[in-house]
Amino acid sequence: MGALRGTPRRRGRARPGARPQGKSFPKSSFVPVLLVGCQKSEHNSARSGDVRLTEQIMAVAAEHPDGAPLSAKTLLHLGNRAAVDQALSRLAQRQQLLRVGRGVYLRPVTTRFGARTPSVEQAIAALATQRGEIIVSTGAAAANALGLTTQVPVRSVYLTSGRSRQIQLGAQIVELRRAPRWQLVLANRPVGEVVRALAWLGPEKAETALKTLKPKMSPDAFGELVAATQQLPTWLAQAIGKTAYS
Repeated sequence: MGALRGTPRRRGRARPGARPQGKSFPKSSFVPVLLVGCQKSEHNSARSGDVRLTEQIMAVAAEHPDGAPLSAKTLLHLGNRAAVDQALSRLAQRQQLLRVGRGVYLRPVTTRFGARTPSVEQAIAALATQRGEIIVSTGAAAANALGLTTQVPVRSVYLTSGRSRQIQLGAQIVELRRAPRWQLVLANRPVGEVVRALAWLGPEKAETALKTLKPKMSPDAFGELVAATQQLPTWLAQAIGKTAYS
C-alpha cells in the first residue's frame, strides 16, 4: 500500500562531507589579519623611507653655506622626482628649508641668535642661478643707486626675463615683473644699471641724466653704453648719441 497522507517521509542519510542545510561554516579571520598586518608594514616602511629621504636632503644642504640654493633636480640621486618634491615640501612646512620658487629652496641662515630668513639678494641670486633667469633691480632702484633720484623704493620689486610672479621670504613679499628685453641689456654690469635708470626716467629726463652720469663713468663704460644703443629704443639711442658726440 502507498504511504498514508499526512505521514512524514523519512529523510535519507546525509552524504559524507555534505554541508548541513541551514548552517554556515565560520569564516576564517586569518586572511584579514594577514592583510592588515601587511598594510601596516607597508605604511611603516613608506614612512621610514620618507624620514630617511628628508634626512638625506638635509645632509646635502648642510654641505652648502647658509643661504645657498638647493634644487630638486640636484637631489634626484636620492629618489624619484615625486618623492624628492614631497620631502622638500615637508621640510619647507617645518621651516627647515625656505621655498623661493618651484623646485628651488634655500637653507635658513644660522646666527648666534637662531635661524633667520636669507636676505632678498641671496634669494634672488639663488633663483636666477637655478632657473636660468635674468633678475635685476628696477629702474627706480637703479636711479636711486646712481644718485639720479632721492626716491627710495618701498616695496621689493625686481625685473625678470621670466614670468611675473610673487615669492614669499618669511614675512616679506618680493615681486618679480617681466621686463622688455632691452631693459635687461648688460643686466649684471654697471652699464645695465644705467640703462634701467634711464628707462625709468623716460624720454623727457634721459638726456639731462646722461649729462650728469657721463663725467662719473669711465670712457670704457660709456663706450659700452654707446655700443649697446642698437639694442635700445630710438628715443634712448638718440639721447645717448647726443651726449656722446656733443
